[in-house]
Amino acid sequence: MYKEFGIDDKIIEYGKKIEAKLEERFKAIDEVAEYNQLKVIAAMQKNKVSVECFNTATGYGYDDVGRDTLEHIYADVFHTEDALVRPQITCGTHALALALMSNLRPGDELLSPVGKPYDTLEEVIGIRPSKGSLAEYGITYAQVDLLENGDFDFDGIRNAINDKTKLVTIQRSKGYASRPTLSVERIGQLISFIKEIKPDVICMVDNCYGEFVEKIEPSDVGADMIVGSLIKNPGGGLAPIGGYIAGKKECIENAAYRLTSPGLGKEVGASLGVMQSFYQGLFFAPTVVASALKTAVFAANVFENLGYKVIPNSTESRHDIIQAIEFNKPEGLIKFCEGIQAAAPVDSYVTPEPWDMPGYDDQVIMAAGAFVQGSSIELSADGPLREPYTAFFQGGLTWYHGKLGILMGLQKLCDANLVMDMQL
Repeated sequence: MYKEFGIDDKIIEYGKKIEAKLEERFKAIDEVAEYNQLKVIAAMQKNKVSVECFNTATGYGYDDVGRDTLEHIYADVFHTEDALVRPQITCGTHALALALMSNLRPGDELLSPVGKPYDTLEEVIGIRPSKGSLAEYGITYAQVDLLENGDFDFDGIRNAINDKTKLVTIQRSKGYASRPTLSVERIGQLISFIKEIKPDVICMVDNCYGEFVEKIEPSDVGADMIVGSLIKNPGGGLAPIGGYIAGKKECIENAAYRLTSPGLGKEVGASLGVMQSFYQGLFFAPTVVASALKTAVFAANVFENLGYKVIPNSTESRHDIIQAIEFNKPEGLIKFCEGIQAAAPVDSYVTPEPWDMPGYDDQVIMAAGAFVQGSSIELSADGPLREPYTAFFQGGLTWYHGKLGILMGLQKLCDANLVMDMQL
């Protein structure tokens, strides 16, 4: 069947050789998925999920049993006091902006101890001027970069924390940077250090792309809030929209009052017929994440073996589903994305091109033939057109689709004579 997609015999055989070496890695991924699958089922059983939870609510959404039960489930899965899980949260950036804007006040300071945040948050914070940013409301921002070796700059963080520091934002995934993704253990160490200096500071973790990759989550190691998108890991590829914030009750109340209005909070917000997708997506999420992880590990081994720099490398432990591959020239990034698009079940005939995307400084190319627009738990790749021309690859609802995408990406590079080592 791979030949029917235009993949050469040498690439098919090369993929087989790489896959044969990954049996133990894949087994370890499956063990984590099994643990997390049981964790999700236990939370659903504890909260007595019933068919009535899938009913549609409209209008104000008062007493929406499905919505309220799902939020209890998220709180139990992530071991938090409360959770806000809503289709009215449009994306991951919206969820993060909501968490920040609802828990910061004029005169407060936001600190990032892990360097520059993801591009779309720059306008939320006001690093790049934008209407409605935190900066416009008199909220200041401080940043401490990671050390060159990727370690935390503990001295710099200690010096940056002051009387105004109200909230610390920790981005788990790398975003469009070349730094390592943070493990939950390392996040816990950072939070512990920060809390020793200022116990009442709110520690928020951008958990996007990290849910269910490990057996524990940042909320298990001291995070006051964890934030994510339902069209990434926890939606399991079925959620058509939505985001979540899970954490301390006061933080969630603040977010709910900001999402709707003071005095209303979590009491309103109709689920509009998406509840079954939210529940079933969460149910599938651990195994879908496992497929995405297998795809990422496979990609790292395929391209590292050909001489490309990959982050994480082929043997490192995994703490999110993103795989970065540095192509060092724009043509390499573009051709790889073309291959991912050509492997898609939706819009496979479309050729992705770089464009000026809202929220980004550089032109960005995105490949995603997805059932849900913008869903990055589905097979997708993207990257800014800037050196070192890195493709950030993620997703794959099934391992078999992910494998096809990687082989198609490699085929496009070979066709354009861009592969660094032709010894396949």
